[in-house]
Amino acid sequence: MTAEPDALAVVNQLRDLAADPLNRRAIVQDQGCLPGLILFLDHPNPQVVYSALLAVRYLAECRANREKMKGELGMMLSLQNVMQKTTTPGETKLLASEIYELLQAAGTAEEDQPEGGASCRRKAQFFLGTTNKRAKTVVLHIDGLDDSTRRSLCEEALLKIKGVISFTFQMAVKRCVVRIRSDLKAEALGSAIASTKVMKAQQVVKKEDGEEVLIPFQEDGPVEVEQNTDLPDYLPEEESPSQDPDKAVSRVGSTQEGVGWLSTAANFLSRSFYW
Repeated sequence: MTAEPDALAVVNQLRDLAADPLNRRAIVQDQGCLPGLILFLDHPNPQVVYSALLAVRYLAECRANREKMKGELGMMLSLQNVMQKTTTPGETKLLASEIYELLQAAGTAEEDQPEGGASCRRKAQFFLGTTNKRAKTVVLHIDGLDDSTRRSLCEEALLKIKGVISFTFQMAVKRCVVRIRSDLKAEALGSAIASTKVMKAQQVVKKEDGEEVLIPFQEDGPVEVEQNTDLPDYLPEEESPSQDPDKAVSRVGSTQEGVGWLSTAANFLSRSFYW
């Protein structure tokens, strides 16, 4: 097997593990994973870079991680390089910029605002910071989001939309939290999900009193959106080492298997990168 599929497999596994708030402290404290993610930010494959950025953004959702991440050798410089490269796709630049601003504020008065609970353990929030005014978050409730096959269909549909920066799934409650450019309409997401023919999305909106309501998207034909051709697709489920996403994100910090996997990832990184 070549190094390229191995790099993709490892970074996608780290991304999936970092998606679980319970795993984020363990990943950052591991001596090999965070430096490895930084090396992935300079990888020639744009999908490796994008997946690494998603993993880093997940990890930065835990406030306790940010100081260490900011001080990690090469982190801020690598983020700057991603933002400044002329060949970097627009959504990738936007995500790198958001992470940079979030880490730059670590330890400052700007960050010292109440967050309401332990940020490492908030499963209901993802990329909800206001560090980047060019992006917004849309929460979707998706009828039919029942298993990993349907999840893969959602991923493929969302990745085709120009302006989608990142997304994560909350399978237990059939939700998807999507980070998009501020000029992209939420209806485009609903149209993309509907194009799967087996699922239907509604937007989750929170009222002033905190109650959540589901707003259906209009069914007057598909919304015309610009197709995203900058980024290749994620690895299909059958090619990913994470055959069962729900099991994959529960390993770190809860069992010895998770610690073992992190060691395996760190060993791969140390064998594969020398610069």
